[in-house]
Amino acid sequence: MLSGLFGQLDSLTGIEGTFGYIVVIIVTVLGHNYMNPPHPPMPAAEEEKDEPEPPRNFTEKQLSYFDGKNDEKTDEPKPVYLSVHGIVFDVSDGRNFYGPDGPYEAFAGHECGVALAKMSFDKEHLDNLDGCDKLNHGEKTELEGWIEKFKYYRNYPEKGRLVPDSKLETLKDRVIDPKDLSKHKGEDGEEVPEGYATAPIYVALGTKVFDASFGGVEHYGAKGGYNKFAGRDVSRALAKMSFDPADLENTSTDDLEEKQLKVLADWIKTFEEKKAYPIVGKLEK
Repeated sequence: MLSGLFGQLDSLTGIEGTFGYIVVIIVTVLGHNYMNPPHPPMPAAEEEKDEPEPPRNFTEKQLSYFDGKNDEKTDEPKPVYLSVHGIVFDVSDGRNFYGPDGPYEAFAGHECGVALAKMSFDKEHLDNLDGCDKLNHGEKTELEGWIEKFKYYRNYPEKGRLVPDSKLETLKDRVIDPKDLSKHKGEDGEEVPEGYATAPIYVALGTKVFDASFGGVEHYGAKGGYNKFAGRDVSRALAKMSFDPADLENTSTDDLEEKQLKVLADWIKTFEEKKAYPIVGKLEK
């Protein structure tokens, strides 16, 4: 029977011993595939991840902006931030809970450590950062549980630290001389005050010293485009819209034109109102 089949193959191909050739070809192909397995598919190139925002400090006013409601200018929903014992979390992923119409919406944009520790929705327990240190043992355990939940179970990003108004109020009447001003550039190795997320970045305009670490780290910090302004009186430079080193060394505004003085006034207004950088002292001229 097999000899008849072999004969038919030979008659079809016109080659004697066709079956033997077929066996040799099959064995060769199988051997090649065994010794040279196909390459696994290359993994898709990972998308470049945006560099995370550097940690920043928040005033109570700055934090209150992040309540999840629509922005008045853009009509886009704002992120939802809240503070737990001074740690500011971005809880936007939990918008259904903490955003508008959520069961915890009263906490959005506020320090709520005491309220969470006491499991209370009373407004008297909001924005009471100092109260976190006055909780009883059971309440402190509850507070620590919430922080652990936010960090490790919900994985809410930490954005920085809330510095209470009571602490900032003690700073604004200080007199700061140029030498002390230069010590606060937000650089690595500088002292980070207790309760802060990052070192202060002092920028002086007119007679006022602002701390730009409250939202301006990306601009005035070590990697920022305005880093050369950190720790300096930049009144003349900003009035003239200048990066000329000479305008940083000479800080006098006595010879500026009226138009330039108006630009300086606009910058001061921007720092105070739009950016809401806290005033941390008065510059000694």
